[in-house]
Amino acid sequence: MSGDQRTPQQSSLQRRSAARTAVVWDALRDVLTRAGQEAGDGSGTAQVVDIGGGTGGLAVRAAELGHRVTVVDPSPDALAILGRRAAESGVADRVTAQQGDLGTLPDLVTAGGADVVLCHGVLEIVDDVPAALAAIAGVLRPGGVLSLLVNQRHAAVITRAMAGHFGQARALLDQAGSGSGSGSGSGRRFTAEEIATVLDAAGFDTEAMHAVRVFVDLVPSSLVDLEPGAAERLVELEQAVADRPEYLPLATQVHALAVRR
Repeated sequence: MSGDQRTPQQSSLQRRSAARTAVVWDALRDVLTRAGQEAGDGSGTAQVVDIGGGTGGLAVRAAELGHRVTVVDPSPDALAILGRRAAESGVADRVTAQQGDLGTLPDLVTAGGADVVLCHGVLEIVDDVPAALAAIAGVLRPGGVLSLLVNQRHAAVITRAMAGHFGQARALLDQAGSGSGSGSGSGRRFTAEEIATVLDAAGFDTEAMHAVRVFVDLVPSSLVDLEPGAAERLVELEQAVADRPEYLPLATQVHALAVRR
């Protein structure tokens, strides 16, 4: 569907999606460029593994930059959509789909073969966080970069309290420290400090942390849709606060970039 054929609802969703993903993609694009420059074969091509990459929202964009991407996901339906999307974008030869998860990652990806690993929205649902990070470290080369995106607990507490769900807010508050250990991963959320701790224990040096979705989940859609240029300014605002540590506790998600030691 061309740009002038989009319905107002589709346009709204796309604008808000852009605001949600701009910070992560800006950081990831720089990481991919650097990884490509450091490629030992001089090709400028990074070897990327996208864990839980699903339908390829980031994988295809990375492949369009010339990198080779392996998407590991447990859903065959998502991987089928990935294949179609990659073909439509002309990058099918640079995208490989593998059905699996963090538990089977060592069997699917060569040890030390990845320059960059993306793990977005996955760590919250694994049973054993240290084991998951150890599996990721195993497929990354020394000096390789992990792009980790996780839900952030403080923002979830505030959101539920503002919606009047005070019991849920209190329950989330009492989950402090759950991100650093094993156990049921259902609905796990992290703080920036917890992420830094588990990454260090897994052999990673945290290079940067970004506040993601500080405002976009709180601003009513009507304000973004009705005021000309509001969506673009919202993206700019998200980008402006992403590197400010005081906004990390307010962010819906935390994006960490960590280098394998």
